Amino acid sequence: MGKHSSKKSAQIISSALQQAGINQVVISPGSRNAPLIIELTNRPAFSNYSVIDERVAGFFALGMAQQIKKPVVLVCTSGSALLNYYPAVAEAFYSKIPLVVISADRPQKWVDQGEGQTIRQHEVFKNHSWYNTTLSENEDEKAIHENISAVNLALQTAIEKQGPVHINVPFDEPLYELVDTEDISVPSIQPDTEPQIYEETFLDTFARQWNQSRRKMILVGQHAPSEFLQLQLEKFIQDPSVIVLHENISNVHHVDFIGQIDQAIFSLSDDQLAELAPEILITVGRNIVSKKVKQFLRKYKPKAHWHVEQTSLPPDTFKALTQHFDTTPEMFFSQFLFLAQANQSSDFQKKWHTIKQRHAQNHQKFIANAPYSDLKVFDTIIRAIPDDYMIHWGNSSTIRYAQLFDYKPAQVHFGNRGTSGIDGSTSTAIGAAFAGQLPALMISGDISFLYDSNALWNKYIPNNFKLIVINNGGGDIFNFIPGPSRTQALNEFFVTKHNLNTQKQAEMFGFKYYQVQNLADLEAYLPNFFSQNNQPQLLEIVTREVDNAGVLKAYFKTIFSV
Repeated sequence: MGKHSSKKSAQIISSALQQAGINQVVISPGSRNAPLIIELTNRPAFSNYSVIDERVAGFFALGMAQQIKKPVVLVCTSGSALLNYYPAVAEAFYSKIPLVVISADRPQKWVDQGEGQTIRQHEVFKNHSWYNTTLSENEDEKAIHENISAVNLALQTAIEKQGPVHINVPFDEPLYELVDTEDISVPSIQPDTEPQIYEETFLDTFARQWNQSRRKMILVGQHAPSEFLQLQLEKFIQDPSVIVLHENISNVHHVDFIGQIDQAIFSLSDDQLAELAPEILITVGRNIVSKKVKQFLRKYKPKAHWHVEQTSLPPDTFKALTQHFDTTPEMFFSQFLFLAQANQSSDFQKKWHTIKQRHAQNHQKFIANAPYSDLKVFDTIIRAIPDDYMIHWGNSSTIRYAQLFDYKPAQVHFGNRGTSGIDGSTSTAIGAAFAGQLPALMISGDISFLYDSNALWNKYIPNNFKLIVINNGGGDIFNFIPGPSRTQALNEFFVTKHNLNTQKQAEMFGFKYYQVQNLADLEAYLPNFFSQNNQPQLLEIVTREVDNAGVLKAYFKTIFSV
């Protein structure tokens, strides 16, 4: 029996992927993609995973690629199946995660002709992908050569840009014919991923500006764990004129860093903020969660803002960008640290530490006496999470609550902060748990979990995967932010109140389920929750009868009191 699809384009794709060392493939079922399925599943070089829901598959692949730091392939049939990848593609684009989307298509002559499962697939992701191609349907020598070039360019781009690419492949029937041998020869690609090294004479100009300044800030956005970056930032913090701000998904930590940004600046006066504003700002990493720090730095713009990232699309988050260093933070700082000099006469870092210490003390006092609420629940969970855990955070209020607390240095943190949507967070966490090396915990709000509940329809969930759903009966963040409460549509169209729970989904998909509705039960159950690893677990914490927004407002009022 034949081992290869008779379709040359399917052979080209599988050969090119194998040559590039891209071997993790997430397939959603269909008929039009049969040639791709045949090719990829008959080659021992590939590890193939079947995930039925394409939206889930997209985020599952995203989580895998996030952990293995290599492109993961997505394969689907034609029609609307492809469009279900779009949320994950957009997230990958803004989070710099490489995905190779391969879609089967009908022959182009049937587009817009009333043929089933036939839509305009060509370049459908072009606004949020780095390369898009539709392969030729012909199989003559010229078409084969062009298809090989297009596929190799797509793979090279995914690796170099660290983002999504799309290969669209029209197939005419018959779809299931096999051949014994392939006669395709695909050359290997040579991606260029080396970070740029700058001339010292070029960096001297920036170093002089840095050394003369008394107020310098390094703001670390979302970033993968990096021991080298951690050590470099520890060097910078020895300078009294430097302060380092970060969030939990920055995956850096130090007692002298500001790790809870909103806790530090949420309700400061204009005069106080003006004293804390930097003259020079260096940003590294991707998106920042804190809306307050964005408002702060947009209002009190630094004289110089340098963004350090290996990208052709540097963000100008504060509309103050003066220089983009197109290299990795580790490479830039390894050069710049030799030129940087400490300003011992500055009290800039001391001012930040004074604010931090006062607000941290108020934080501890408030939390110690806080009633059962979302805020108290987050504090209780975070204190109970063991060392060496991978923690994935859902979006909206979940990731914002997460920024108010300290974490153990060995823990690593992730979240879908490229687009910051509530869709796909659980699916991403499961993909990361499957591909990663650490035990994994996902913390989600109820709306985000229910929106992505098909994430549990997945046979690759590790037995040690933990999922916590904090169910406050809707999108409770809208009770905290001021705008929605002034409308007549708060509960139905913003908060979207509900009385649902997650028990049936958990049980249907083989999760061990437990629900708590008070602090004593939560504290009693958490040790058991983290110690059992023979079955995936879902812990639902119900806080819907609590004035969570009122507690959070009281918290911020208290920590900023003198």
